[in-house]
Amino acid sequence: MQRGLTGYYTPISSVGERCQAFVPHPLPPDPPVSLEGSLNELLNQAAMAVGRLDGITLLLPEPALFLYAYIRKEAVLSSQIEGTQSSLSDLLLFESDAVPGVPLDDVQEVSNYVSALNFGLERLREGFPISLRLLKEIHGVLLSKGRGSEKEPGEFRRSQNWIGGTRPGNAKFVPPPPDLLMDCLGLLEKFLHNDPARVPLLLKAAFAHVQFETIHPFLDGNGRLGVF
Repeated sequence: MQRGLTGYYTPISSVGERCQAFVPHPLPPDPPVSLEGSLNELLNQAAMAVGRLDGITLLLPEPALFLYAYIRKEAVLSSQIEGTQSSLSDLLLFESDAVPGVPLDDVQEVSNYVSALNFGLERLREGFPISLRLLKEIHGVLLSKGRGSEKEPGEFRRSQNWIGGTRPGNAKFVPPPPDLLMDCLGLLEKFLHNDPARVPLLLKAAFAHVQFETIHPFLDGNGRLGVF
């Protein structure tokens, strides 16, 4: 299907030079994503896979043990996206305090990820809504120790960031400027609560993930937090 741009560029001035920052359009996409043909089939397959996973948890003698292992495996894989070199074995040894010599800086990041994910799940169980406040709280746990702990844990950025390159002028991608950040985040929060329209759950998760990473609202830890 023919689709226009997913956002627009706005000129900014950063570190003494002019460049372009990208601002995404609000969700859901307009015109809507067409769920015909192969895309609809893939969505159905994904929904069935999630259903099978949910069904398996009802058969497990100890679901908490499965969740324990799953969270840690997810933490290792997601942290590796940002260059952390820590294995699942390193993490388990770190948590047990049984064997010295694991890469402490890297494994500390993965341990933070586990703590942040557990924190977020507990808040949801308590009935706390998915919200900007919850994202900030989880981010505060995620960057509480180790690398990134000096980059305003639990606070949305108040300065320009970028991805790739040494400055915005030669970066591969420049997210929205700080003065537009809260507008973008506010619209994302509305989308998560089906405003202006309800979207199938798996599509909502995919859209929200891409939108969050595009906005890049924190100085560090966006990649890890985005997979939550």
